[in-house]
Amino acid sequence: MKYDLVQTEEQNKLESRLIHSFVCLPANPWSIQKLSHSNMACILGGWYCGVEPCKIKVIPRIDGTKENLIEILKHKELIGSIEIPDDMEVVRHVIPTVCLTAQVWAQAPGGAPMPTAEQTDPVKLGWMVGSPPAPDKVIRWADGSFYTFPKFRWSFSHGRELMSTSNVSRGLGSPSPLPRAERADLDRVTFVPLGKTEPMTWAQSLSANFTDGVVVLHKGRIVYERYFGALSANGQHAGQSVTKSFFGTIGAMLVAEGKLDANAKVAQYIPELKDSGFGNATVRQVLDMTTGIKYSENYADPKAEIWDHVRAGNVLPRPPGYQGPKSFYEFLKTVQPEGEHGQAFAYKTVNSDVLGWLIRRVTGKSVGENLSDRIWSKLGMEQDAYIAIDTEGTEFAGGGLNTGLRDLARFGEMMRQEGRFNGQQIIPKAVVEDIRGGGDKTHFAKANYPTLPGASYRNMWWVLNNANGAFAARGIHGQTIYVDPKAEMVIARYASFPMAANAFNDPTSLPAFQALADKLMSDPK
Repeated sequence: MKYDLVQTEEQNKLESRLIHSFVCLPANPWSIQKLSHSNMACILGGWYCGVEPCKIKVIPRIDGTKENLIEILKHKELIGSIEIPDDMEVVRHVIPTVCLTAQVWAQAPGGAPMPTAEQTDPVKLGWMVGSPPAPDKVIRWADGSFYTFPKFRWSFSHGRELMSTSNVSRGLGSPSPLPRAERADLDRVTFVPLGKTEPMTWAQSLSANFTDGVVVLHKGRIVYERYFGALSANGQHAGQSVTKSFFGTIGAMLVAEGKLDANAKVAQYIPELKDSGFGNATVRQVLDMTTGIKYSENYADPKAEIWDHVRAGNVLPRPPGYQGPKSFYEFLKTVQPEGEHGQAFAYKTVNSDVLGWLIRRVTGKSVGENLSDRIWSKLGMEQDAYIAIDTEGTEFAGGGLNTGLRDLARFGEMMRQEGRFNGQQIIPKAVVEDIRGGGDKTHFAKANYPTLPGASYRNMWWVLNNANGAFAARGIHGQTIYVDPKAEMVIARYASFPMAANAFNDPTSLPAFQALADKLMSDPK
């Protein structure tokens, strides 16, 4: 059975009557391949996906037929259709999986409301507790359960226990100090979420965004610090695509040092990619994600290139009999051209893994070693970091970094201070200025991000171009380093928001960040 994906204006409004729907992934090899990060269609209506921990509940509506009850709601970027098998036993697996991290808010007639952060607290749910844990409390990488809601509220803080990683050393020096001047009044700061009329407090926003931990710096001092769920001050959390901004910064440093020519073709440094879609792209186009490549991140499409990417890198389990690329290097060679380079911004994680290859090639060191030598050891971090690797030991430069939260804040504070921290110029001032200046706004506008009007993208940083000059590192499920130079504020946040795309937490997050900045500027104390 085939259903067309039809965009409606109503689906774009994100009205309060639309709610999220989440389920746990069944232990089914086919459905695991449907597991997604973003840009996914959600199939709902006649067969509603409810949630209980580790259980699937498929609730048929009383009225109507299957054909007129199944609705397909899509994210605005999706174009096309999706095949729905007639076999109801298959539908039981397909629908929950597709809805898992859907990039829409979907109507759920008669369905249960979205579970709250408190209801899905991984400590309260008892994941991985016991010796051994009870069978229904076990989280595994091999069956894909580590990346299902609400289980990933635990696994985002325990990645090293589930997958292969390499270390990012902090060195042997003492941690750099972060003075404290904590303020209890910040919890009461109010703002109005985008598209809403009722105010919300900063404290309420933390729960609404499924915050696992947040640190706020003002003028280099910790004014606010909180931890929830599985994350603690001495723990580490998945940074997701915040990873990109670290390596984008290193890439920009290599350009400033003359080790990379921003206008040179990728193939000049990586001849292995000369016949790929990246061969005639420039280093600058990779850094700013304006490459014209055939790479779909439509997770509703089982043939989308994203699946080859994550399987090759061992980010998600491979199905039985898998015969595709078996490393990031192998996959990158298969990417084909599509369209023209340098015409439009298109967020595609694969660019970051090309950048990782460029960094390795011109420095002779892994990206983790570069991160340790250039940033981690010089910033005086409290903890080592770690990064996910494929089966050949190649780091996932597009999203594999895991760090302590205060260390994330240190990096943001260094960027706020134009590359200077811990008594030294760690990143050239000109590099930070280039990032803060942003990329081509017309290129960015073509990607149509409703929550980021007037923004741009430069060296794998999101530049808001607002009155405060804010810029950010952003990762799915709510990971953030938010730097506000005018307010002299840095916010480092780790989260496990059920929906992957930040478009779903931005309506709460962005005005909350601005409200905090306004408070710190008007009442600095």
